[in-house]
Amino acid sequence: MKTSEQTIRLTTAQAIVRYLANQFIDINGHEMRLCGGGFGIFGHGNVTCLGEALNNYKTELPLYRGQNEQSMGFAAAAYAKQHFRRRFMFCTASAGPGTTNLLTSAALAHANRLPMLMLCGDTFLTRLPDPVLQQLEHFGNPTLGVNDAFKAVTRYWDRITHPAQVIQSLPNALATLLDPADCGPAFIGLPQDVQGWVYDFPLSFFTKKVHRIRRISPDEIEIQEAAELLKTAKRPMIIAGGGVQYSGAVAELTSFAEQFDIPVVETIAGRANMLATHPLNIGPIGVTGSNSANTIAEQADVILAVGTRLQDFTTGSWTAFAPSARFIAINAARHDAGKHQSLPVVGDAKASLPLLQGQCSDYKAPRNWTKLAQEERKSWDDYIKWNVDPDSGPNSYAQAIGTINALCDPRDRVVAAAGGLPAEVAANWRTLSTGTVDIEFGFSCMGYEIAGGWGARIAQTESEPDADTIVFVGDGSYLLMNSDIYSSVLSQKKLIIITLDNGGFAVINKLQNNTGNKSFNNLLSDCPTIQEPFAVDFQAHAASMGATAETVESVKELGEAFARAKASDKTYVICMKVDAYEGWTKEGHTWWEVGTPHISDDPNITKAHKEWEASREKQRKGV
Repeated sequence: MKTSEQTIRLTTAQAIVRYLANQFIDINGHEMRLCGGGFGIFGHGNVTCLGEALNNYKTELPLYRGQNEQSMGFAAAAYAKQHFRRRFMFCTASAGPGTTNLLTSAALAHANRLPMLMLCGDTFLTRLPDPVLQQLEHFGNPTLGVNDAFKAVTRYWDRITHPAQVIQSLPNALATLLDPADCGPAFIGLPQDVQGWVYDFPLSFFTKKVHRIRRISPDEIEIQEAAELLKTAKRPMIIAGGGVQYSGAVAELTSFAEQFDIPVVETIAGRANMLATHPLNIGPIGVTGSNSANTIAEQADVILAVGTRLQDFTTGSWTAFAPSARFIAINAARHDAGKHQSLPVVGDAKASLPLLQGQCSDYKAPRNWTKLAQEERKSWDDYIKWNVDPDSGPNSYAQAIGTINALCDPRDRVVAAAGGLPAEVAANWRTLSTGTVDIEFGFSCMGYEIAGGWGARIAQTESEPDADTIVFVGDGSYLLMNSDIYSSVLSQKKLIIITLDNGGFAVINKLQNNTGNKSFNNLLSDCPTIQEPFAVDFQAHAASMGATAETVESVKELGEAFARAKASDKTYVICMKVDAYEGWTKEGHTWWEVGTPHISDDPNITKAHKEWEASREKQRKGV
């Protein structure tokens, strides 16, 4: 017997947009649209068809006009991070360079496990007009194009060659974006002709759907084995990563630590899992960490790693721990749960921690161990208090961070990324409220700061409009990507941007000097091709893009300017020079593996190489 299903004739582009507009998510009992909208720059590859479709849904899926495709991707990643991966934005770009500009931001989202959907123009499926504008021709493989480059930096990749494929491709893409284990960017290539082709889509495809984030329940045996190991610990420690926040497990982590009196240290992505004042928060760990966290890491015998991928800045390139230390790794991703011969608990942190807690009810960390950790934290706090003091030396990152930290509201969000500022924020920022810090150090991407701040602010206004987004950016990253100052003013998404000018790429100059090399091509004053170095007038530049801007000479003036920025109703940029050599946070670091020359005509480089390699004997040879 034949049954007739109701259909609707739509173009490929119209079907994609209509489908996205009807996807919702349940967040703590509240329904909202899963896709918060998008960022777009139109070109010949997406304006005629996808642009037409988006124009019909501009209320449901607001489209923010970007200034640069790469920065659009950064904004989308930061938006998703602000929403703890429960909502996402799409990015649309034209064929050719518009799309390839998204490669770096796709890699950032991939490294950080952040959802982002890319809807990008592609060459004509029929090939009738080939070669077309911006097409790269591969003589031996006509199917290969620049969009294939995204296969390396996405979790899901597809090219639509027939409108009907949307029915399978879009749900699969969304499943990836929402999956706690496989979360990451999704790419859908849209050939320019296929975007406009029509198909009779079943109406049921566009029925409203409410999604929920899957919680992966751990295996009972893995929980039992983890409990048995944890109960043997004389010196236990918890490493809390970004996955704690993504799973909504901050309360469960805190309860677990408090019941067993176990010290907690935080990764860079896990900053703001616990308040700075919590007695079991022992500080940030690793290369950009604290003396307190790294001291107990060296002595810990059982380490519970929760929601962390254990990157080298966390592990000190695997020198931060005793060779005999045992790891238990709770992670929704099997790949991360099994790293370095950890005892894996493959499961969601919010679901797994209470189960493990129930199995360890008679356990308590030895009091002398926890007391030692707390004493170490007190010493670190004393150091930070001195480090951020304006009288501790010339203008520095740490002083600027400490000043803003003391004056901001608890729910203000802090954004930082590549260069020296992520390390300085990680070490010196004292968490006033959980989930308020975004230090992008998964891909360590220059240019994320202002663009990411814009995306974070868009998300922040949807839930906490009275809070501010505060961006810390150095002069190098500012010059690399700054056009979203203009975007923030145009879209009335206020940012407070602290621009700290140290005359070049000062943190890499520091690394260069620390490895015995002479300063070369990092600070403007050390570039042989620059005859007369001069500083950029960042105040005038920011003002030209519509922001309110001012330059201050001292940390005291910075605090006064910050008060004016808080009172302002639009993006406010505060510029201050900091010293390129003095004022770096000198305490708290672990070893970090970088390649150094094994031989050199310069004895300083050879000496530095031997000193650098001396710590390699502490490196765990795990997998």
